[in-house]
Amino acid sequence: MTTQLSFTKIENELLPEYRRKIGSAESTEDVKKFYVYTMQDLFRQVFAGKIDLDYGDIALLPDQQPAFVISNGLNAKEDFSYIWNTSDLPNVVSRFTETAVNHYRHLEKNPKKTEAKIRM
Repeated sequence: MTTQLSFTKIENELLPEYRRKIGSAESTEDVKKFYVYTMQDLFRQVFAGKIDLDYGDIALLPDQQPAFVISNGLNAKEDFSYIWNTSDLPNVVSRFTETAVNHYRHLEKNPKKTEAKIRM
């Protein structure tokens, strides 16, 4: 029987601040930005200095399935692929992604609210 690494503890630490940031996002671009910053925090904690994550290494793509993309450079790293394939990290990332996509779509459907916030 193989053991699976779990990162839900890190997820639970990041989640309250992430929800606050996503909830305060005034545009779809803000949602994407907060998503990427949170994924960078998550990966920094998961990989503890073994992998340096750049801003473009993960992105939110709300109109695709899956709704995120991880760069080929990051996928090619052995440390990353091992953790990705032997842990719950894909599930953790998917849950963060789902939250971001939901708020992204909400903002997309209500552009007047976004414009009103910007003008205030």
